[in-house]
Amino acid sequence: MPFKSINTTYNLKTVTPEKSKYQIAQLIFKSVAKILSKEEKILLDDWLNQDRNRKLYKKITSNESIQKKLAIYSLTDSDKVYERLEAQILNTVKKTKVIPLYRRTWFKYSAAAILVGVLATTYFFKASLFNSSADDVVTPTIANTNTIEPGTDKAVLTLEDGSQIALEKGNPIQTQNAISNGEEIVYKNKEQEVVELVFNHLTVPRGGQFVIELSDGTQVWLNSESQLKYPVNFMEGQAREVELVYGEAYFDVSPSTAHNGARFKVLNKAQEVEVLGTEFNIKAYRDETNIYTTLVEGKVALEYNGKRQNLSPSFQSNVDVVSQTVSIGKVDIKSVVSWKMGVFSFRGKPLKEIMKVISRWYDVDVVFENKELEKITFKGVLGKNQNLEEILETIKTLSIINNYKINGKIITLE
Repeated sequence: MPFKSINTTYNLKTVTPEKSKYQIAQLIFKSVAKILSKEEKILLDDWLNQDRNRKLYKKITSNESIQKKLAIYSLTDSDKVYERLEAQILNTVKKTKVIPLYRRTWFKYSAAAILVGVLATTYFFKASLFNSSADDVVTPTIANTNTIEPGTDKAVLTLEDGSQIALEKGNPIQTQNAISNGEEIVYKNKEQEVVELVFNHLTVPRGGQFVIELSDGTQVWLNSESQLKYPVNFMEGQAREVELVYGEAYFDVSPSTAHNGARFKVLNKAQEVEVLGTEFNIKAYRDETNIYTTLVEGKVALEYNGKRQNLSPSFQSNVDVVSQTVSIGKVDIKSVVSWKMGVFSFRGKPLKEIMKVISRWYDVDVVFENKELEKITFKGVLGKNQNLEEILETIKTLSIINNYKINGKIITLE
């Protein structure tokens, strides 16, 4: 983890000049890595309003030695490379006279503290390590001039009578049972007794994401190309059941103790996940033959083909629908659920699998001109808020691909 030796949480009211310089170094790192949060970008932009701070930023980000160390660290995850990189950036900041962060006027942008921990990143600078001169660079072919922007908050709500309502950011709506601000939809808890279950569907298309709060208080984050079926209200004394029809969802379940012991179940294909109150992730796309269930915290019991197995936190079950087998192993939780946090985290994933994720978020189709490219593995983190060209340039700079073509919604990798 970059800058792992530095305290990653700061209360701005107690920041000293020395601590401030550590923060500056971290913000600069995250800026060039394109993994700044919205709050951190505001802080950095405010700091860059000073001319001497801008000069320092330019000096560091254009330093060829730092560029190479960043790229090499992304490739190797080497502690030695990390330590040299950390020391070089910090020393550059410490030797330069800057206006400390704690003297700036952006306390108003922070709640109580600013989290400045840096994610491991695979942003590789535009100057490729693998090309000896600018003459070797191949310019990508772009057949249309429209930038392919990242996905946004959007979904389609299907009511019990079959009517549909488009949910989009900036477009608030209200139904008999729920209210939406365009970024999430919240269902009301019906006070009178429910005598019959009434179901709604929430469908998130490619290029979308959405959050739903069920009537029992359970929160569900839906990833691109996903659909959830759920009752408008749950029945007293019965298990609370929803169905992830397809796609990926992160569940933060309201505990059974708050609902007279009523269990919570998630159905998906031939799999059933039963929980008492916990957080977990299920990935079950229609074009994939595996179902992945990852437990973040709490306890769940997974049932498939009549066999029941318990999961512990940080473990993932992998159901192979074709062979009808189940395997369980420990995984990196942050990497699995990073999509919910606004980043793509890939740890040794083949390019074919990576481009499936990319295609869903940007609503594009990907064609491999050379099938051997599908097997090349990639390790690192990419921000979901980047446009598609930036993502492709990152992959190209790593020399995983030689070039790419963009023709409307068709991306060809060469």
